[in-house]
Amino acid sequence: MASFPHTSYTETGVKSPLVFLSAGEASGDHYGAELIHLLRQSLPDARFTGLGGTAMESAGQQRVIRAEDVAVMGITEILAHIPKILHSYNTLVRSIKTNRPEIAVLIDFPDVNFRLAKHLKQLGVPVIWFVSPQLWAWKRKRLRWVQQRVSRMLTIFPFEQPFYANRRVQAEFIGHPLAEQPLPTISREDYAATAVKDPQNQWSDHIFDSKLDINKPWIALLPGSRRGEIVANLGEMLRAAREIGPDYEYLIPVAPTVSSETLSFMQQEARKLIADRHITFVRDARAALLHSRAAVVASGTATVQTAVIGTPFVVVYRVSNLTFRMAKALVRYPPEIPAELDDHGNLPIAMVNLIAGRRIVPEFLQEQFTGENVATALRPLLADSPQREAQLAALAEVRRRLLSPTERTAMQSLRDSILQSLEGEG
Repeated sequence: MASFPHTSYTETGVKSPLVFLSAGEASGDHYGAELIHLLRQSLPDARFTGLGGTAMESAGQQRVIRAEDVAVMGITEILAHIPKILHSYNTLVRSIKTNRPEIAVLIDFPDVNFRLAKHLKQLGVPVIWFVSPQLWAWKRKRLRWVQQRVSRMLTIFPFEQPFYANRRVQAEFIGHPLAEQPLPTISREDYAATAVKDPQNQWSDHIFDSKLDINKPWIALLPGSRRGEIVANLGEMLRAAREIGPDYEYLIPVAPTVSSETLSFMQQEARKLIADRHITFVRDARAALLHSRAAVVASGTATVQTAVIGTPFVVVYRVSNLTFRMAKALVRYPPEIPAELDDHGNLPIAMVNLIAGRRIVPEFLQEQFTGENVATALRPLLADSPQREAQLAALAEVRRRLLSPTERTAMQSLRDSILQSLEGEG
């Protein structure tokens, strides 16, 4: 483990603070890397340490622990990795105590970051948290940890700021980075010619050798990026495509993290369930969404991505019945999030509906998630219908709400918050 000499930014005026960053997932790694680049512009001699992924390391973080060693999913996987996770966590704690940072930025990843925040607080290190854990939905008891350990919470969803402010937490809504991204500029024709290529030859079965038909309208199917999500969602999405018929081209974006084994499963499902229709596996989900007439999207970050691009869509979600029953019993929204039960007694789960404060996008959960139901909801969105126009207008409003309330981007606001804290203004 590397050892950094401790230099006080605020006491000596030497602008070489030690910044502790902790991000354990792919999105957090991306945000962390961008933050490092921005801070370098103001603090060229700043040093960065902590938990991060390859993007943060490339940006200049001297990683104490690699994110890929602790970011495991699922109960079985966590149990198998407990010794390694505990060792990694203890190594992080020792690094904080050995080389006290001037400031800490914790990005999402609450199971690890809440515990790190305890040690940082004990050392008197200011803690800025970016991307709030969903305490407004469940695990509300953890709110006391935020109150006790976090100096400032910077949120990416607008309803989170009043939720925290009303509970004695210094919080600021700084906008969602996804809402700030410009739309893809690639034309439909160019995308059709390049999206099916596999330039790195990642998969030996050459599944990307097919061609996109630009003479048909496209429908994007986003079943998720993890194998469990794909297994749960892809089949019914394909059945919905079969219900809608052959007048459309069906695009399934494949995330870079999808293994060749999972891709092989996806290919087999497509051949088995919709052999007489045109299914095309593609790269670049954002461009696929931009050029699609409508989409079917598994609940998660992809729903926000689809909303800000402005493609009409339907949200689907399926987990084990036990997991769903537990979630249904535990999830309770606060007054800051208007939410009504549907006819099946379910609260809305799609982030786009929570941001809008009403159900603007159809949701099909568990047994309601069938190919027939999805196709029925999708058909009006494919036509020039009042339903399509209403959803397009509502999605535009959601995107507006997700934009930064200032002239700065979300990441610039995060940077400025760090600089203020280092100067003793936060």
